[in-house]
Amino acid sequence: MRILIADDEPVSRHMLRALLVKWGYEVVTAEDGDAAWEFLKLPDAPRMALLDWEMPGQNGVEVCRKMRKHRPAPYTYLLLLTAKDAKENVVEGLESGADDYLTKPYHPQELRARVRVGLRLLELEDSLVQAREAMRFKATHDALTGVWNRGAIMETLDREISRSQREGASLGVLIADLDHFKSVNDLHGHLAGDSVLCESTKRMQAGIRPYDAVGRYGGEEFLILLPGCSRSEAADKAEHLRETILQQPVETESGPLNVTISVGGVATSDWPNYNASQILHLADSALYRAKEEGRNSVVILGTAEEEEALRASLELSTHGPKEG
Repeated sequence: MRILIADDEPVSRHMLRALLVKWGYEVVTAEDGDAAWEFLKLPDAPRMALLDWEMPGQNGVEVCRKMRKHRPAPYTYLLLLTAKDAKENVVEGLESGADDYLTKPYHPQELRARVRVGLRLLELEDSLVQAREAMRFKATHDALTGVWNRGAIMETLDREISRSQREGASLGVLIADLDHFKSVNDLHGHLAGDSVLCESTKRMQAGIRPYDAVGRYGGEEFLILLPGCSRSEAADKAEHLRETILQQPVETESGPLNVTISVGGVATSDWPNYNASQILHLADSALYRAKEEGRNSVVILGTAEEEEALRASLELSTHGPKEG
């Protein structure tokens, strides 16, 4: 634990530092309130501060007020050292944001006990933060694969589409589906299926940029968001993901299994007025086409005009020219 001592009296500052170092704490010191505030603003600031009430610049009470207003987290335990013992002074100090106070001259053992109280409260606060973060992770991530769950990735899609429309940028949206995944579960068991899902997810995450996003969209379907990607760039990314999954078998309890994916996608710049639901429908249509083409393939839709021309050509090849 690192503790800040802020006291303009050199003798008092030295005595405090000697005691705290003797008790096993790391100590930094400041000679006035302004210097104390500069220490406490740092990203790795001490989590506990002993502040003398009367100091040049900002006094201890002013530092407490500023801390509670401008730096709510991570929590810093503040202990005021003061020669004032009137009730109104105590109330003023505590209402400024101090957690505790100690009246000078203080007994070393009382100081030690109050520092330990602060340490216990900080440990409790840290454990509560960890529990909150664990609950937040659990609420937004898929339990098996560890990537975003459906709700979280859908929220991200809405946000990224809004941002791309606002900034005039393009968003690549891919849906990747593990080919013949049902047969993996049927022939090799669900543990093997879980291994395939987890390893495939790891490979997808390794194959994208840090600011891209992967989420489990369905059982064996994954939604991949690629900010700033045009249609050609989304196609390159999708092909890279396909090759990444294909490159080597996945090790399972049933032995190595060859895994492939089919990928369908779209770039929002080709469909600038479409909302999230419409974009997903297009990507799903592209995925269906990739499946129809034999799986282990990538299909990225073109613009509305290109898709209409493609549909027309398919109908023509299927039904032949109309006799006029």
